[in-house]
Parts: sequence; structure tokens; C-alpha cells
Amino acid sequence: MSSIISVANLSKTYGSGFKALKNVNLDIKRGEIFALLGPNGAGKTTLISIICGIANPSEGRVLVGGEDIQTSYRKARSLIGLVPQELHTDAFESVWATVSFSRGLFGKPKNPAHIEKVLKDLSLWDKKDNKIITLSGGMKRRVMIAKALSHEPRILFLDEPTAGVDVELRKGMWEVVRTLQQSGVTIILTTHYIEEAEEMADRIGVINKGEIVLIEDKATLMQKLGKKRLTLHLQNKITSLPESLGHYELELCDSGATLVYDYDTKGDRTGITSLLSDLRAAGIRFNDLDTTQSSLEDIFVDLVRTS
Repeated sequence: MSSIISVANLSKTYGSGFKALKNVNLDIKRGEIFALLGPNGAGKTTLISIICGIANPSEGRVLVGGEDIQTSYRKARSLIGLVPQELHTDAFESVWATVSFSRGLFGKPKNPAHIEKVLKDLSLWDKKDNKIITLSGGMKRRVMIAKALSHEPRILFLDEPTAGVDVELRKGMWEVVRTLQQSGVTIILTTHYIEEAEEMADRIGVINKGEIVLIEDKATLMQKLGKKRLTLHLQNKITSLPESLGHYELELCDSGATLVYDYDTKGDRTGITSLLSDLRAAGIRFNDLDTTQSSLEDIFVDLVRTS
């Protein structure tokens, strides 16, 4: 799959000396949903701003659809729709007027049929004549997405798109995202709802302290970095673990009622068989056991903590 966005050796240093981005290299594949994850202040919004031509890099180059975002700004920017974190709309304009105006900003001819389709897809059609100021926060967020889609971009950036959106609207919004991907639109999203990235994304990128920590296919990432957890529900509570079990790095939970063992699924041996044998030898019995798989959120927290 060819790249629609290529970021090479990108750095951003502010006048204060603060380095927001440090030698970032990133390729976004055409037609994929790419989730960019990172803690607050990691550089996500700065990176998106530079790719979209809103901010200039200190070093490096960004190509969008083969066009340099700095030297061929208009061509490159016409390919991009951006939904920023902050809500920026004319409070006293109608939904129809503000979305139509956004299309005109990109030099596109009027296309009422397209605007109607966008508004209907985003469940905004019955609000088309309402002034923005009368809408809920979730509806205003949808108007921002409609504005970003007004000029028929091939790339859509969603910076925290479901912030302030209720669960029902959030689900509807992701249905729209899937439909857009099926039509060939490339989606790049940042989100604090990591379960959304786990459900939606084809690939995951993690940024921390201005540096890309990893870029990986979601399925591969879950397989490579995911761990499993074995929880043993003990017959009798214990107050401490015998020395013979020290090398297993067990965690005693629920006031001594359960034992928790994290193990790596990639290893040749999980250690479970020997653990159960050693527990038996130590006289520790259990009534039940269960296993759980690491979520993307668990992996993300571990990556950020160790980077």
C-alpha cells in the first residue's frame, strides 16, 4: 500500500528552546485508519499542525499526496480535512451556511447535494437551519467534522473527535468514519479513548516527549507487546508468599484471596506449569482461575512509562 503522507526528519523547536518534535519519521498508508496516541504534551497536535500546514517545522519535510506542504501548500492542503480539538465556528451562522462556506474556502464550486449528504451522514440534516450557538457540544463537534468534509478531502485528521460527545453520538460518528474509509479516505486520529483506537485503527503510532516510540500494525502490536494475566482464586487467604515463589513476581491481591501472575505470550514457556507445581508444593490451593489479555491501553501505559 502506497503512502499518502510522508514525514521525514521532522523537528520543531520553539523560541524558548523547547523541542516539541525530535526527528520524527512517519509514513501514513493510503486508505488506512491510523491512530496517533500519546500523553498530553507529547507532540500530537504539533505534528498534526505541521502536516496540515498550520505550523512550520524547524527541520524536515512533509509530503501530502506527493506535494510538499510548504512549497505546494494549496495543492497539499486541498487534500486534507482537519477537525481540531478546539471548536471554532461562527456561533450565529446556520449549520448549512457554515459548512457551505468552508467548502468555498477551498475554491470548490457550490455542491448542495454533497453538503446535504455530509449533513445527513452526520445526523445534522434536521439541524441544518439552526444557528451553531443553539447546538449541544456533541452536535457542534459534528459540525466541525462536516466542515472538514465539505471540500471532499482524501485525508481526514480527527484530533480528539469524540471529546464531549455522548456514547450514542460517538458510535454514530465512528460508523461515519468507517464509511469514509470504505470510500477511500485516509483517517488519522488522536483520541484519549484508547478503546476506540483499539477497535477502529489499522495501525497504531505512539509519540512521547516529541519522539515516535513505535509504529506498528494493531494486530501485530497486540501480539508482540500484549501480555496475559493469570488470576488464581485461593481456597484460603495468605498473608505473604513463600521464598520458593519469589522468582515468579506474583502479586497478592484482595487481602490475600487472589494471586496474580503476568506472563509473556511470546516466550517459549509461559511458566504456568511450573508455577502451579510450585504452588502445590508450597501447600497453596486454589478454587478457580481465569486469564485475561492485555488491552491496548495497558500496552500504551507501559510504552509511555518506559520511553
